[in-house]
Amino acid sequence: MSWMVLSSGLLVLLSSGALLGAALGLVGLTLLHFQGHGSMSLAINSSWNLLTGFSLTAVPLFIFLGDILLASGVSTRVYNGLTPLFRRIPGQLLHTNIAVCTLFSAVSGSSSATAAAIGSIGYPELKRRGYSPSMVVGTLAAGGTLGLLIPPSLALIIYGATQHVSIGKLFLAGILPGLMISAAFFGWIIIRSKIGSAVVPQGKEEMDWGEVRSGLKQIWPLPILIFFVLGTIYMGIATPTEAASLGVVASIVLGFTWGDLTIGKLWGAFKNATVMFSAIAFIMLGTAILSQAVSMLALPREAVSAISSFGLGPYGILLMIVLVYIVLGCFFDGISLLLMTLPITFPMMMSLGFDPIWFGIIVTLLMEIGMITPPVGLNLFVLTSITKNEVNLTEAAWASLPYWLILLSAVGIYTLFPSVVLWLPGFM
Repeated sequence: MSWMVLSSGLLVLLSSGALLGAALGLVGLTLLHFQGHGSMSLAINSSWNLLTGFSLTAVPLFIFLGDILLASGVSTRVYNGLTPLFRRIPGQLLHTNIAVCTLFSAVSGSSSATAAAIGSIGYPELKRRGYSPSMVVGTLAAGGTLGLLIPPSLALIIYGATQHVSIGKLFLAGILPGLMISAAFFGWIIIRSKIGSAVVPQGKEEMDWGEVRSGLKQIWPLPILIFFVLGTIYMGIATPTEAASLGVVASIVLGFTWGDLTIGKLWGAFKNATVMFSAIAFIMLGTAILSQAVSMLALPREAVSAISSFGLGPYGILLMIVLVYIVLGCFFDGISLLLMTLPITFPMMMSLGFDPIWFGIIVTLLMEIGMITPPVGLNLFVLTSITKNEVNLTEAAWASLPYWLILLSAVGIYTLFPSVVLWLPGFM
């Protein structure tokens, strides 16, 4: 009966156009009242515990940090600084999109912010130089997904804060997989530039090593910012929240001294961050209530028992969960998908003996896949709007397909070899 209330309630409310946070919260309250024998007061406790959690305060700070970098034009300087480095590599400046997205991800934490920041610079520049517009959009959409995995990641912060998993260990776990996926993106660009129709302009641009050195010198403040955000966490100097605060202060200083940040732009970044966090916090409140109901009614244990009756082992159940995430990723953005599913999937996976750090990375990868999966691939929508529909959603989706397959392959590889994910956290 509880499962019927849960599934039918979510189906009816979400199909009616209700806000996701409201839908999750209302279903949770219904379960607590009717199936939990009037235990609605537990919703107050779970909401209070969520909103007073120290780790969660890092979320608005990292959102603010990303918006400051976007407003200050720092991403433009980084893009221009790295461009000379890739002129003689097959694929040429398409590699710049992946490289800059990787670096920007190390201070942004948001996939869509990374795609928007780099896309607004990279697309018009590479289109002007004669690169294939759809190929440019594909690299930007794929590079933007790295913002969800490479720390500091909003997805990993929210996962750690809501499921009580070490955020520092999650950050460490995301580094190696993120760099490996970035390298795989580079590899595909090289392969694609050598086969099929032309995607780069004819003739290689001349390599000017003096310009390369000058460009690398131009981005010297970025490693300092990365140290403030990540180095302080790994060295045990600061908590994620304190590191986020340091990052905000450092980004403001760099924005005024190195970028073109103004008081007006800073205020605009603050307003954008406030609106974005308010939307996320509303969903998190609904999730906290639903999670309380699901936990009290032991629904994950019932799900494991029911699935086990079909003779599926732990990895069979994991495969089913992966398929569910891929399907839901077609209709929900990454953070919403994460918050909506964790009350069921996290306790289910933990009861099967999977590592919480490893599962956090796998879930984040599945969210990345959703960011470039139509019809609601958020990165695709962001970039098609940047191109003013010169590259439509269908073309963007096809251009992103190879990167989609790389991300899906990464899920399989890290499942077969979990030590790749857990190696760095083991030192903490």
